[in-house]
Amino acid sequence: MGNEIELVADGDGLAVIGGSADVERFLLDQGLGKTPSKVLDVQRLSSFTGTSGAALRVGSEVAANSGRWVKLTAESAQAVKQYGLMATKTPGVSHAMIGKPGEVKQWLQIAQAPTALLSGPFALSALSTMMQQQAMQQQMDQIVEYFQEINEKVDDILRAQKDAVLAQMIGVNLVIEEALAVRDEVGRVSEITWSKIQSASLILGQTQAYAIRQLEAISENLEKKADLGKIAKATKDAEPKVREWLAVVALCFQLQDGVAVLELDRVLDSAPDDLDNHRLGLTNARQRRLDLISRSTAQLLTQMNESVRKANSRVLLNPRDAPTAVRSSNEIATGVVAFRDRLGIESSDAPSDAKRWRQAAGEAVGKALATGSEGATVAKDKATDLADAAKAGAIGLTDVAKGKTADLRESFRTLSRRKQR
Repeated sequence: MGNEIELVADGDGLAVIGGSADVERFLLDQGLGKTPSKVLDVQRLSSFTGTSGAALRVGSEVAANSGRWVKLTAESAQAVKQYGLMATKTPGVSHAMIGKPGEVKQWLQIAQAPTALLSGPFALSALSTMMQQQAMQQQMDQIVEYFQEINEKVDDILRAQKDAVLAQMIGVNLVIEEALAVRDEVGRVSEITWSKIQSASLILGQTQAYAIRQLEAISENLEKKADLGKIAKATKDAEPKVREWLAVVALCFQLQDGVAVLELDRVLDSAPDDLDNHRLGLTNARQRRLDLISRSTAQLLTQMNESVRKANSRVLLNPRDAPTAVRSSNEIATGVVAFRDRLGIESSDAPSDAKRWRQAAGEAVGKALATGSEGATVAKDKATDLADAAKAGAIGLTDVAKGKTADLRESFRTLSRRKQR
């Protein structure tokens, strides 16, 4: 193939196929050397070339070629765009061949039709399946990193749970890990291996649905709380629970991707005619699961922001519970955002800062200034004296809230009476 390479994109990743040196040179030229990538088993495509004549032509190419799968990022997407990949008969897959003819420094498109390596009846379908598997394995790696970030061991979380619905998760986890290990060693999924995991999808679906319901119940419980003291306690109690249930959801999602990787291999071997439809069906099902997780965690983030708003609005009269509620809400929100990030879900909600008592007192004074300058001056002096005393340690914040705010309220009542006159 010389210095020519083939580009194949499917919306999630980019496959670069050609001579090993040419593939590496292209990735470096495009600034993709550090972008997450994985090796593609190009040799496996030789079994999908169709006729014996095509197989003979492919034989020499396979020996000299290698492939890399690159996750589609802003940089790799730009590489796809500039070379004008064209749609193929395989749904969602586009292709182009590029090279550096003569002394040309830049890579140029030189053909759109696939070479013999990818021109077989199922070759592009097989390659797109391999690319989808790489994308899911990349996501599985992201979830492993998520567990490392939150410093949680999945086995410990599962053992700590007393819910009967999670009892089968440990067994399913072990079976899928074993099947993936065998697949990596053998290169395919046998009937025996597949038979061991056929019931896994149902168990994973039930467990994930249960975990999501627990997260929704936590959000609904916090929504019902009106008293700031109860909000502070509820958010503090919810911290470890949210972290654990998010870990269960993440594990389910990881294992579901693992089952899909094995399932695609099984279809690839046993029913290649159904491969494209099966691949698209798995993609749609995965997106529906992701949408459900996105909605549930978004609801939790919204509730955390509401808890922070309530706490900050009452910090003047409750300086002990308000910071606790804000702190716990922010811890939960930070964990949810980290979880969503690892699953590729965007989050616009950022944790909010606890409003300090002095800031709240200043805002109260600001409102007073709008109603009358003389009375506002009295209120401002009162608030400043109280805040300075609290800051200097002469009186505690609890004393400020319980014992001294009566003077401040009296100043505000004076303002109100004067305004009515």
